[in-house]
Amino acid sequence: MLHGIDVSNWQGTVDWAGHAEAGLNFAFAKATEGGHWTDKYFARNWLGMRESWLVCGAYHFARPKGDPHEHARHFLSTLRSAGGLRRGDLVALDLERNDGLPPERVARYARRWCRHIERQAGVRPFVYTFEAFARAGNCAGLSEYPLWIAAPHKPRGEPVVPSPWRDWTIHQYSHSPLDRNIFHGSREDLTKLGFHPR
Repeated sequence: MLHGIDVSNWQGTVDWAGHAEAGLNFAFAKATEGGHWTDKYFARNWLGMRESWLVCGAYHFARPKGDPHEHARHFLSTLRSAGGLRRGDLVALDLERNDGLPPERVARYARRWCRHIERQAGVRPFVYTFEAFARAGNCAGLSEYPLWIAAPHKPRGEPVVPSPWRDWTIHQYSHSPLDRNIFHGSREDLTKLGFHPR
């Protein structure tokens, strides 16, 4: 098992070197939300993860009422400004709000965002979500994308896997004091799911 955390502006300045020394293997940092908002700590987090030799991940917080292509372009632009993607880097879509839309519209937004990222960046995003949200139909058609499941109420490594997925890839098992995650596999296994230059 590899151990990871995920952070956003809510955590402020993160001691990446300290986390790495404590055995952390990978991390995700929030980069963007919607089509215009950028996490002010993202560039610092991206560099900090890289300098600490962690497997680096960046995520976009989905706002399904917006244009998925505009949102994906904003995410990729933010990544480029922070230094860009290197071999093995991970990307993810945080899909946990419906913005008052029906499930089919939420799922369509997510599919279009993910496909844009695949076409433009050549990397397949993870989809972060939770059981009830997926079971409501908000994740229809996303089974080809690795599942990052939020299930802090389940034992570590034993989350319930909602449809349309058959298995989990990352399990977020705790929210306190930080969001903590595990990946069942090696560092090589994890980076194979990340960016590979064409």
